[in-house]
Amino acid sequence: MYAHINGTRIFFDVEGMGWVPDGPILREKPVCFVLHGGPGGDHTGYKPGLTPLSEHMQLVYIDNRGSGHSDHGPQESYTLENNVADIDALRRHLGLEKVVLHGHSYGGMVAQEYALRYPDHVAGLLLLTTSPSYEFLHKARKIVEEKGTPEMKEITAVLWEGQFESQEQLNRFYEIMAPMYSVTHNAQPSEEEKQRTLDARARSNRSYHALNQGFGGFLKTFDLRDELPNITAPTLIMGARHDWITPVEESVEIAQRIPNSELVIFENSSHSVIKDEYEKYLAAVISFLKRRVLPAF
Repeated sequence: MYAHINGTRIFFDVEGMGWVPDGPILREKPVCFVLHGGPGGDHTGYKPGLTPLSEHMQLVYIDNRGSGHSDHGPQESYTLENNVADIDALRRHLGLEKVVLHGHSYGGMVAQEYALRYPDHVAGLLLLTTSPSYEFLHKARKIVEEKGTPEMKEITAVLWEGQFESQEQLNRFYEIMAPMYSVTHNAQPSEEEKQRTLDARARSNRSYHALNQGFGGFLKTFDLRDELPNITAPTLIMGARHDWITPVEESVEIAQRIPNSELVIFENSSHSVIKDEYEKYLAAVISFLKRRVLPAF
């Protein structure tokens, strides 16, 4: 489905009922906006992993402008400010008063900014392996320098400056960096596993233009740390012990700054927690929802 908002066309997809039969009434479930990483990622990597959450929330998967199945535009329009504005425009387009935001990586940065700008419209925050500021860039560079192969150091130099020149080069980045993104990465995949990877890549539509705009521009000055104490929505922060791109200290800092938030550290995960510790991830999110979000509905 598409929404024509803010001068562009945003793709979204809905999973699960919003109102469910409950005895003599229809009970409303919270609506959760699923915000992908990148910048320049897309929603497809969360399907079908997030499907069990649709029993508790109606899920709305979103592709940012210029990413996935949403319309492209000038690279300079792919900004954090516009991503946040697009989310609120979509919320209004769908007639929703409040939403839960599930933000992974860059999506978590968007979610934090949204909660600060539109606090009255946030029912809860689920922040997965993300960061409150540009400091993650310096820490990630140090990790690559200490632990990365020469090939990893070479390709991440392109990332830090936002200088990807083609989709092929971006695909190569993710191939080289795969062992850093997931502790369960298989260096010798079967033919079936290789095909699943190729299929997933074909389904997605990553935007190196959006990635360049972020890493080569606005992420270098991104900083919400001083404002985070103003967030009042129920917040679950999920960090990963072996995360290389948004190191675990970033999640700890978010938890220290957002009042009454909860922190879960996945000890056997890197950035791809949903892949590395899937059952524990689901259990943590569902427990939080039942205790902190669902009672309000």
